[in-house]
Amino acid sequence: MQNSTIPTRTFRWLDLVTAAFVAVLLISNIASTKILQLGPFSFDGGTILFPLAYIFGDILTEVYGYRRSRRVIWTGFFWIGAAAGIFALVDALPPARGWELQESYHNILGQAPRIVAGSLLAYFAGEFSNSTILARLKVVTQGRWLWLRTISSTLVGEGVDTLIFLFVAFWGVLPPDLLTAVFISNFIFKVGVEVCFTPLTYLVVNWLKRAEQEDFYDRGTKFNPFSL
Repeated sequence: MQNSTIPTRTFRWLDLVTAAFVAVLLISNIASTKILQLGPFSFDGGTILFPLAYIFGDILTEVYGYRRSRRVIWTGFFWIGAAAGIFALVDALPPARGWELQESYHNILGQAPRIVAGSLLAYFAGEFSNSTILARLKVVTQGRWLWLRTISSTLVGEGVDTLIFLFVAFWGVLPPDLLTAVFISNFIFKVGVEVCFTPLTYLVVNWLKRAEQEDFYDRGTKFNPFSL
């Protein structure tokens, strides 16, 4: 079924895909507080899981269309901001007498404002870049070459995301050589995950299209990220 407008209907799996997408975002943001060294690669811990957010984003846009994907992206944005706010509030409140882990909590979850800002800006720019490119390419290619569309959109989305986050969160904090190494490692790893997961993306997309009886084409869609 090829659509260019959004009818009012209920989908069986959209809520679960949305929940998984948001869960990946929240877990990744917490895990990103640690910088890992694996062989020649240096990257934040969130990189292990975060590429799945772009895979979920690809699936959402490919099956349900940009406008539904936009709502999910904003949902994720809200809950990332809410989580950061709660962590900051709990960090600022006085610890109970006898609880001696305040410094540990602060170091892990008491995120600096620039890290929160970097995370939110990077997520916003990266996810909407990814979704917009994928949706436009679907129309241009008439729904063919899903692998090309997902990888192309990921190259841009992940590049924008990683660059903005590292620049806002760590410029002047990490040495330039380490910052460059983290960017290269993150980018290679994230795009590599997208490539490796392409067969699984095909399986999930094709299954969802059959299950939902939906294969949305964004013909005539206005790609304004601020429209809900």
